[in-house]
Amino acid sequence: MTLFTISGGLADRITAGDIDISNLVHSWLYIMFAVVFLSFIIGELTRNYSQTDKLWSIMPIVYSWVTVSQFPAPRLVLMAILVTFWGLRLSHNFYRKGGYSFIPWEGAEDYRWKIMRERPELKGRLRFGLFNLLFISFYQHALILMFSSPLLLAALNSEKGFSVIDLLATLGMLSFILTETIADNQLFRFHKEKSTDGKGEKVYTESLKKGFMTEGLWKYVRHPNFASEQAIWISFYFFGVAASGIWINITLTGPVLLVLLFIGSTQLTEQISSGKYPEYNSYRKDVPKFIPKLF
Repeated sequence: MTLFTISGGLADRITAGDIDISNLVHSWLYIMFAVVFLSFIIGELTRNYSQTDKLWSIMPIVYSWVTVSQFPAPRLVLMAILVTFWGLRLSHNFYRKGGYSFIPWEGAEDYRWKIMRERPELKGRLRFGLFNLLFISFYQHALILMFSSPLLLAALNSEKGFSVIDLLATLGMLSFILTETIADNQLFRFHKEKSTDGKGEKVYTESLKKGFMTEGLWKYVRHPNFASEQAIWISFYFFGVAASGIWINITLTGPVLLVLLFIGSTQLTEQISSGKYPEYNSYRKDVPKFIPKLF
């Protein structure tokens, strides 16, 4: 059995027994490089660098149904349905925060990109343009492809039936989609209350006094939405385990890099919050970042 044959730095051919998914892999790569190019060009032309942010919840859905179109196995259909459910919910949350616009390349830009543009090492059109190409556009889209890659492993072993691991992966994804939904709704309600400047009924009065969210799921971890997002894709990884029977496989790269991305992203976010809110450092000391205290 040959799992990966590397040619020119890309997976040129992936086979297992009689199953050949090289055409599927090439389809994924063509799609990825097309959206990398579009995200980079549109970001540079509009100076709105949240183009990849707009596609974050959409691309895994695309990869899922492209895979199902070539390998309509029950496990892959289940995976695609779960990813679609995740993506539509996340897209709705992004939309209600102003991330999408009738004109596709407009919409609110993540405030952190503006801060990043002012950093000395990235300041200037050329420097930030390279950052946009290499990190915002290429790396993030490559990461999306990587944490979606259990679909490829499931396609490679599409003849294998369901197991208890599939059930646990499904329950894990649904549970963490639920907690992410609750966290996003709580944060959205908080920001809505914050923007009304004292008008209307208040639910998060303690958080409003401090200026940042500390109630609901946020009293257990500082970033329950981000923690849930990571856990969703860790759960998704186990579909590949169920299909292949290999507990540690190459698709683990995706969720590991996703965790590292969120660690870096939250460091920047918390630096900003610490500078804005006097009590934030105390909150950081008392409340874990991602994993709640059990005792």
